Amino acid sequence: MKQEIELLGNKVEYTHKVSKRAKRLRLAVHCGGEVTITTPRFVSQNFIKKFMFQKSEWLLNKIEELKNIPKKKTAKETKADFEKYKDRALIIAKRKVLKFSKIYNLKYNKISIKNQSTRWGSCSRKGNLNFNYKIALLSDELANYLAVHEICHLAEFNHSKKFWNLVAMTIPNYLVLRKQLKGVE
Repeated sequence: MKQEIELLGNKVEYTHKVSKRAKRLRLAVHCGGEVTITTPRFVSQNFIKKFMFQKSEWLLNKIEELKNIPKKKTAKETKADFEKYKDRALIIAKRKVLKFSKIYNLKYNKISIKNQSTRWGSCSRKGNLNFNYKIALLSDELANYLAVHEICHLAEFNHSKKFWNLVAMTIPNYLVLRKQLKGVE
């Protein structure tokens, strides 16, 4: 639902999304300067406004930075991209998972390529590994990090210190790569 707030003398329009899966508030600025705040259920409007006031300087800077960048592709374009890159993505994902699963001595079930808008990958409790088709567009280093991240979930189904220690065994600079991956569209 579209809403508006005044921050440091600037009117900011934003979209409020409620998610069953959200555990915390997430504030995002998209290309074109569009603002979205995603919250768990039952978060009050007062709490949302306080949160946005706390982030107002960052938020206004991000809006300014991204307002002249064209908006993301339409669903039709992303479907075409998915069709174009899915086979290559599967080859890359399989190669990387095979390599790193041997290093970690972890078994997986199957690998799938998905057209996801917000996730780079996922691991199910059944040992199925899913990767975004955009793995085919990543640098080798980022694709390695993504594969290792999902493989380590086979041993640790969380993001605990133990999980990150596993990742660090083969990707010692994972913090840098994680930040880079968050910045990739």
